[in-house]
Amino acid sequence: MLSYALRRFLYMIIVLLLISVIAFTIIQLPPGDFLTSYIIQLTIGGTAVPSESEIASLKKQFGLGLPIYQQYFKWMWGMLHGDMGRSFQYGSRPVSELIAERLPLTVMINIFAIIFVYIVAIPIGIYSATHQYSKGDYIFTVFGFMGLAIPNFLLALILMLLFYKYFGLSIGGLFSPQYKMASWSLDKFVDMLKHLPVPIIVEGTAGTAGLIRVMRGCLLDELQKQYVITARAKGVSERTLLFKYPVRVAVNPIISTIGWMLPAIVSGGAIVEIVLALPTMGPLLFAALLTQDMFLAASSIMILSFLTVIGTFISDILLVWIDPRIRYEKGA
Repeated sequence: MLSYALRRFLYMIIVLLLISVIAFTIIQLPPGDFLTSYIIQLTIGGTAVPSESEIASLKKQFGLGLPIYQQYFKWMWGMLHGDMGRSFQYGSRPVSELIAERLPLTVMINIFAIIFVYIVAIPIGIYSATHQYSKGDYIFTVFGFMGLAIPNFLLALILMLLFYKYFGLSIGGLFSPQYKMASWSLDKFVDMLKHLPVPIIVEGTAGTAGLIRVMRGCLLDELQKQYVITARAKGVSERTLLFKYPVRVAVNPIISTIGWMLPAIVSGGAIVEIVLALPTMGPLLFAALLTQDMFLAASSIMILSFLTVIGTFISDILLVWIDPRIRYEKGA
């Protein structure tokens, strides 16, 4: 297992390097750069446009006049030394500072959303499989299909409308107005906890609905196998039989979904975060892409890609640990 983990870690490094090249290249594909977009905005707004000498100075300062491969290697060299570059749209603030402000909240919300998904989906999936075609199974099936059909951002809009219309409450953001710019304190932390359930539930709804169907299907398949029938014939109690064998086998595909669950929540959560006005990575990356703030956009993509690769790595290790039958050989 140790050799497999080391091999997977090496693959992670290679994948991240490839992602960095692809991400940086794609960001550069649209014509122009941040400075071009900035000048256009100044022109539209009727503000004084920088002179040619000022434009040349800014290009030299940010390295915008360099070939794309030189810009990439300059950015990567800085990344290896803890410098992700500077953001154009945020007044040359270090990208690392901007990401450090939002990444902890992003990771926290995503982790809680994943925990919510698994805590809710697995028990419901077990109940639906063991009570097939019962009223409860039909009810959970209906809610499951509704969760899959309704986009998360639309659910966020519906909840915002309902809470404001019937309770006079605004559920947008992670903090109340008086705590948005305040330094961290116990009161601010408690205020954040009060705002967390809505984004967690909204971001986890689709994943929960999908995993309920996966768990139900896998467990139904296991319950019809011969070893379950034989164990019942030998008098093994239903609860012992259920959790000792079928559930352990059926949960394997659920564990493997961690690999795609994390990136799905991160990528799908970007729209939800914009709708709910959350101070997380999604709105930051979206704004960076719109303004062609290449260092901020590329660094944000790299951080989110790292979370994705880590999620896949964790799911693979958990599969080896949970199911002893799984063995990974070289070349597998």
